[in-house]
This record gives sequence, structure tokens and C-alpha cells, in this order.
Amino acid sequence: MKKKQKSILKKVLLLISIIILTLGGYYFYRNYQILKQVHQYEGQVAKAVQKENIPQHKDLVLGIIFTETKGEHDDPMQSSESKSGYPNQIDESQESIEQGVAFLAEAIEKADAKGCDLWTAVQAYNFGLDYIDYVAENGKKHSLALAEQYSRDTLSPQLGNTTQTRYRYLSVQSILYNGGYLYHNGGNFFYSELVKDNEKKIKQTVFLF
Repeated sequence: MKKKQKSILKKVLLLISIIILTLGGYYFYRNYQILKQVHQYEGQVAKAVQKENIPQHKDLVLGIIFTETKGEHDDPMQSSESKSGYPNQIDESQESIEQGVAFLAEAIEKADAKGCDLWTAVQAYNFGLDYIDYVAENGKKHSLALAEQYSRDTLSPQLGNTTQTRYRYLSVQSILYNGGYLYHNGGNFFYSELVKDNEKKIKQTVFLF
């Protein structure tokens, strides 16, 4: 009986190992494909950050592209709203990157002037520049808790969600933090965390491209 139980246990462990290896392999393959797509914009990004005097943030911009569209869109930095206030107004990568980098540079300049950290500026890329004023009045340092507070109490009601309704949003960060949710009309308060992780992927795999 014990021998049979050991045999079953070995088979179960083997099956679990195969599943883990398969999922892990898919994860790394998918990330490689995304990184390959994002890196196709590296030349355009390099020129844009040089023009806006933030060349040290080239990998950060690539991390934003990874977060916004995974490099799979004609507007890779989702810059339409920061330019015109409306989505889907840009359909050319050069214009998207120039506008996106200009907006990021504006956010960084404002965050610096207010004494806030870089990640406040990055979160403002998603929330809008008013978030920088909010952080400046609440400790001058971005945090996930502060971003959620702004999303729930300020941005979401401004855009019509006065009852603070939520929707399911699944990512590693969101599941660990709150079980996986965001507020309707409240932007993505995990945005800086996502960009931070994706920038690390860019830096760690630059030798591949």
C-alpha cells in the first residue's frame, strides 16, 4: 500500500512540475515577444527623450510603452488623451512617442518643482498632472495607498463615479494588494508599480535586443 501511495505521489509531483514548467515557459516566451515589440521603438524613444532633455529616462519610457500597449498599437504610448482630451486620435507611432515623452517630461518637471519623487510623475502619466499637486500636499512621495486614495476620493467622483463602485482587475500587484480591483473612472492606481516592474524587464533584457 505504501509503495502504491509513493508511486501516486511521484506522479502527482511530476504532473505539478510539468504544469509549472509549462506556465513558466509560456510566461517567459510571452514576455520575450512583448519586449521584442517594445524594443522596435527604441530609436524613436531615444530621439524623443533627447529632445525633451530626459535621456536618462529612455528605459522608463519603454516601460511605459510595455505597460500601455505592449508595443502592439499605432499609438504605443496612448498619447491621444494627453494631446486632445479624447482617445484614438493618434494613429502613428512617431507622433504618439513625441507627445507621450513631452507629457512625461512635463510631469517630471512639475514633480521636481513640487519636491515630489519620480514615481509621482509616472503615476500622473495615468492620472493627470493634478495628481502631482495632491501628492505635494500629502507628503511629497507617491505610494500605492495614496494613489488609491486619489483614485477613489478625487478622480473617480470627478468623472462621474460618485458611489465609488469598483470592477475586477487582475494582476500580480492587484491580487496581492486588494484581491484585484480598481474604481470605475478612477484610472489605474497600480500604474507606477506596473511601469516600475516593466522598466526592470527592459533593463534586464536589453542584451537580447
